[in-house]
Amino acid sequence: MKRLKMAVIGVGALGRHHARILAGLDAVELVAVVDSDARRAQSIADQHGVDWQTDHRSVLDRVDAVSIVVPTCAHLAVASEFLARRIPTLVEKPLACDAHQAEKLVALAERTGTLLQVGHVERFNPASQVMRQSCGTPRYIRAERLSPYTFRSTDIGVVHDMMVHDLDLILDLVGCDARHVDALGVSAMGEHEDAVQARIVFENGCVADLTASRINPTVRRTFQVWSFDGCLHADLQTRQVTQFAPSATLRFGPSPLTLARAGADLQQLKQDVFGRFIEMKELAVPEQDALTAELLSFIDCVRAGQQPLVGGPEALRALRLADRIVECVASHRWDSDGRFVGPFISMSPREEKRAA
Repeated sequence: MKRLKMAVIGVGALGRHHARILAGLDAVELVAVVDSDARRAQSIADQHGVDWQTDHRSVLDRVDAVSIVVPTCAHLAVASEFLARRIPTLVEKPLACDAHQAEKLVALAERTGTLLQVGHVERFNPASQVMRQSCGTPRYIRAERLSPYTFRSTDIGVVHDMMVHDLDLILDLVGCDARHVDALGVSAMGEHEDAVQARIVFENGCVADLTASRINPTVRRTFQVWSFDGCLHADLQTRQVTQFAPSATLRFGPSPLTLARAGADLQQLKQDVFGRFIEMKELAVPEQDALTAELLSFIDCVRAGQQPLVGGPEALRALRLADRIVECVASHRWDSDGRFVGPFISMSPREEKRAA
């Protein structure tokens, strides 16, 4: 089968990994890497023995497909040119700066009949895949995504940078739209929100609490999914998934509280909570590099003409929800009088006038 000619546009912290993986795939001929920083482009190109360019337009006529890993603010402009040429396009998440821009890319892909995949790589994390298969019907979800400040993706806030991963996963798990959104957040490092807490109530009654912070000392990426059958805990960083469910003893026998009141040994009852009353099971998680799996899936979709796991419509749905959360963060009142609002904890216009 003919090798797919591809280029990577943007070879910074993440794009260089796209280039590394694609250069090592038998199904792909990496023809070029492109970056506005000539030194960086040449350095990555030399590592893989390919051409380098500083303008993405120079490869429009040379590729069968493209991976775009430029800053989010450039997604619309760069991806549009490839989609307009009917070149299958993988765009890193988020699809665009906001839902309005994302709608333009989705519409262009549909109008030209061109494959558009979005790099929500957590869908390919084997731990999240096991979670999806095993969690049952979610009634409550808690997601935490924390990391130190990386000085990357500074053109967007933490909601579009990090929380959007979990929004995509949750929308896929719940399977319906959000009915109500509430959120608050703060900016610590600059122009956008850096830490956000959000609560989403979905049309089917499921509730999700999300925490995202890029000013945390350590990395943490965890999910708790509660259903009527029990609880599942997934660590997407360490790729461990644990299932908790009431045992037959708890469901059909005397309750632990009844036993305690009847004089049972309390120390033994404490030891029996996990095991005798609540079954705890470590689920097997296969070894899989999520980014490699994502790129392989994109290649398969290009060759077979299939729809991607996360296409434009799915990414747009997550981005619309992200926009709603950012709007809530911007309008959050930090006191009952509405004197301080938003992530910068600034005075409201009314209070600024009064202070002046």
